Amino acid sequence: MKVTKSNLAKLKNKYATYLEGEKINEFFDDFEINFASGHWAAGDFCDRFAPAGYNSNSPEFDNSVVAQIERVSKAGIKGIEFHEAVFIDKNYKLDENKLKEVKDALSRFKIIPTNMNINLFSDPKWKLGSVTNPDKNIRKDAIDIVLQAVDIAEKIGCSSVGFWPGSDGWDYNFEVNYGKQFNWFIEACILVNKKAKSKGLKFGIEAKLKEPREGNMVVSSTHMAMLVAKLVNEECGGKNMGICIDYGHEQMVGLEPASMLYLAKIANIPVVNFHINNAKYKSNDEDRIAGTGDNWKLADFCYAAIDTGYSGWFGEDQFTYRTEPIKSMELTKELFANIMKKALIIYANKSSLLKAQETGDAAKTIDIVKKVLI
Repeated sequence: MKVTKSNLAKLKNKYATYLEGEKINEFFDDFEINFASGHWAAGDFCDRFAPAGYNSNSPEFDNSVVAQIERVSKAGIKGIEFHEAVFIDKNYKLDENKLKEVKDALSRFKIIPTNMNINLFSDPKWKLGSVTNPDKNIRKDAIDIVLQAVDIAEKIGCSSVGFWPGSDGWDYNFEVNYGKQFNWFIEACILVNKKAKSKGLKFGIEAKLKEPREGNMVVSSTHMAMLVAKLVNEECGGKNMGICIDYGHEQMVGLEPASMLYLAKIANIPVVNFHINNAKYKSNDEDRIAGTGDNWKLADFCYAAIDTGYSGWFGEDQFTYRTEPIKSMELTKELFANIMKKALIIYANKSSLLKAQETGDAAKTIDIVKKVLI
């Protein structure tokens, strides 16, 4: 992000009122806030209660990846994340025609590819895990797919590769050998990071407590993700591997998302990507429209992103089952922009906030931010 005295001064005049419409784009451009959406946020959604999807009764609803790219464009969003599964056939091989189709659509709609996620969870093959599967042949297949995803990311023009190991973990106590699982996962990350690094791509892992695994996922917290990244970087040299922080995943376990940014900075672990959404404590991963929950917490998170010098993408990762996708993406963009503006206003008064924080008196810090946040 670009945070300067001249930019911050614009908050009192150019951006003094509520941000909406074209003013949001100007605000993002001025402060160099990179905003994206996952392609899935622009598609149909299904769950175990409606496995056919929530738009399946609408014959005019096109769920193709090109239609999803077009919806992202219509929502006024400049970046898009993908899953590598978009680009492969039923045999897990790259489909060159699909690659060309997507590249043509990105050019036509002027959308920037940002992060390549890896889908090793939706096929029954991965039900016992992907890179930590007890079957060594399936582990090898999974690693091959992740390495292929790095190639696809390079071909499509992404800047990073993200791995959310949704199927890796356990459902019951004593089900797995934890030590073996962790070793398998770290070994896989070393292979992926080496290849990503050779391609000039950042690599990040995304933590989550549970779901679809109902006990724990193999990397259940951002703290664990940071430790894995640290171990991998020690093996590979440098600091190419980092983390993706999913705001909703932090909410699920009651972590303070803002604090994770400072811990990552202290530990010298890159924050490769952000996923923006909303969830509730002790809930499943709701992936609701951002800015519809505890906005003090979200503003604190945005402030931390500013204060720690984050310059990557903020990507919508949402499953808005019963609302229209374009409108839902627009709302997250709008609400996030206005919360980010509040965080910037607080940052412009950083010296006063730091002084209040030094007292240890919460009432004094509330006095500093209350008129911005209420």
